[in-house]
Amino acid sequence: MNSATTPTAAEAELAIQARQVVAKGQGYWAGVWKRLRRDPLTIGCALMLLAMLLAIVFASVIAPHDPYQGSMIRRLRPIGTPNHILGTDELGRDMLTRLLHGGRLSWFMGITPVALAFVVGTFLGVLAGFAGGKTNMAIMRTTDVFYAFPSVLLAVAISGALGAGIVNAILALTLVFIPPIIRVAESVTTGVRNLDFVDAARASGASAFTIVRVHVLGNVLGPIFVYATSLISVCMILASGLSFLGLGTRPPEPTRCARRSTCSPGWRCCRGRASS
Repeated sequence: MNSATTPTAAEAELAIQARQVVAKGQGYWAGVWKRLRRDPLTIGCALMLLAMLLAIVFASVIAPHDPYQGSMIRRLRPIGTPNHILGTDELGRDMLTRLLHGGRLSWFMGITPVALAFVVGTFLGVLAGFAGGKTNMAIMRTTDVFYAFPSVLLAVAISGALGAGIVNAILALTLVFIPPIIRVAESVTTGVRNLDFVDAARASGASAFTIVRVHVLGNVLGPIFVYATSLISVCMILASGLSFLGLGTRPPEPTRCARRSTCSPGWRCCRGRASS
């Protein structure tokens, strides 16, 4: 090889630095997109979730029938029936339409309690982890009391005491998911509060609020958020259980009446809805 065309060590170092500068110039989201392009499974799952979200958002546009209108002539039609792809229920209501409209409430009941619990649980967990001492003792021992009860029984007990309804069910599920989020937030905050950069911020005279807002939250929100997102599916299941027991959504909401053999013509929700 010609020595004139062979790069020297200095030129090679400059080339490496140039590539690093270009990589840094791409930004964080460019790097995320670059990694996602190499993971087709993640892209496929994201597209499925996006399709589900668009389907429930535009349910009133793409749904083939009225979710509350039934017909005793078309009752209990099997899957694949013309104009009723997923069949009909015992009141003749289209199951696909009920599924699309019911998805709205299912997503709402799954995301809202977890979001509320994320805000409250993160605040209390970070407070307990950063303050320590008696504050940590009071918050964490109160949290342990909620851990003495299974999640399902606790949700049923709270919702039963408050009464049936969407608002009460959301409140009950929020109270159920606050303790585990507090536990995670307190754990990660305790691990961060004694790190060198936090000690340096204290030595520089920064207030506790500034340290938590600038240095602690940026390092603990990620793990807490990831854990909170894993609770959404559990929340949907618990919400469905409350509705099954009559403590969640009330008829004639699709999440309550979409299942077969749930409603009967004598129910108040179905009177006047079914037409012969």
